[in-house]
Amino acid sequence: MDAAFTAEQDEIRRTLRDLLARHSGPGEVRAAVRTAEGHDPALWRRLAQELGLPGLALPEEYGGAGCTATELALACEETGRALLPSPLLATAVLAAPLITALGAPAQRARLLPRIADGALTATLALPGGSMAAALGLTADNRTGGWAGGGRAGGVQARLGDGGWRLYGEADRVLDGHSAGLLLVGAHTGGYPRSRTLLFLVSAEAEGLTRTRLTSMDETRSLARVELRDTPAELLGEDEAAIDVCGALAVTGRTAAAHLAAEAVGAAAGALARTVAYVKEREQFGRAIGSFQAVKHRLADLYVRVEAARSAAYYAAWDPAAGPLALAQALEAARTVAGEAVQLHGGIGFTWEHEAHLYVKRAAADELLFGPVHRLRDHAAGQAGLFGDVTPDGPVRGVALR
Repeated sequence: MDAAFTAEQDEIRRTLRDLLARHSGPGEVRAAVRTAEGHDPALWRRLAQELGLPGLALPEEYGGAGCTATELALACEETGRALLPSPLLATAVLAAPLITALGAPAQRARLLPRIADGALTATLALPGGSMAAALGLTADNRTGGWAGGGRAGGVQARLGDGGWRLYGEADRVLDGHSAGLLLVGAHTGGYPRSRTLLFLVSAEAEGLTRTRLTSMDETRSLARVELRDTPAELLGEDEAAIDVCGALAVTGRTAAAHLAAEAVGAAAGALARTVAYVKEREQFGRAIGSFQAVKHRLADLYVRVEAARSAAYYAAWDPAAGPLALAQALEAARTVAGEAVQLHGGIGFTWEHEAHLYVKRAAADELLFGPVHRLRDHAAGQAGLFGDVTPDGPVRGVALR
């Protein structure tokens, strides 16, 4: 493994960091989350058209840049540093890889070029309330619990003369209120032979209701999606050959690497702002950053951030390490954000201070994609550290091998 970045990768990082420094400061972030879209549409168009951000990891035949997961991870690190509200995570990290993996050739040709140029945003709408379980990060997703249970649980799909129709709802859908396309997980085959497939639902489809939810982290727009006899298109060609759980697990490992890079960026951003503050804030006639106790705390935070960054970069190269890298990055982001509030003193405890943007991002990400201890527990179980692993989890009490 060559850990050095190429000149092109360094240029992606530098260009994006410079652009976001000019157009995505704390004031711009707060203004963007209060728009109807939950992000700045003009900035998103610029990121898509000038930098090709949503198409970085898409094949060139579909209008993408044909880059690897590393380039997208570097972009996610910079958007995380600025706490940028954008459709990048839902569109490029979650939806686009699933369309690429499962979509029929005609579906890929119709949708991916529009995603690559920023004209179409997309998201993944899964019932059951656990994105981490559905992506195979905290549990084996083949058990099906993430898709909702029971005869009428989750979202139900029915095939009639007019095509597929969906009925049900999904909560906490990233950018669900503004995405132009939804990938909806739904049960098919009735109760005895139920299986979960993915369906394409247009934002203009009949019977679709989308409600933006109040969320802890305003920079992560969440929505409730309700479907009432809504027309949909099956993602893929041969229903019997579609392996949704396998595609979700593969996407989950790559997404974990990108989320880890984004969390590292947020932690680094919080640390940089804290270092700048302690250099300026004076107490007893000297900058508080000159006190040894403050230096030690900042040094500990720096080590945490750099360790999490190394893990995130490795996961971008080897997605199998994604869940563990995500656990380390989420933990680092939570710790650094909490210390940022402490080291800012009285002003850091005011709700309006920018330090709280990082605190809320760290807490919300762990709720959406963790928690940390479950990410590690599942990864350890998959590695056989606790003995035999069943679909329901590791068998406790078995001797280590």
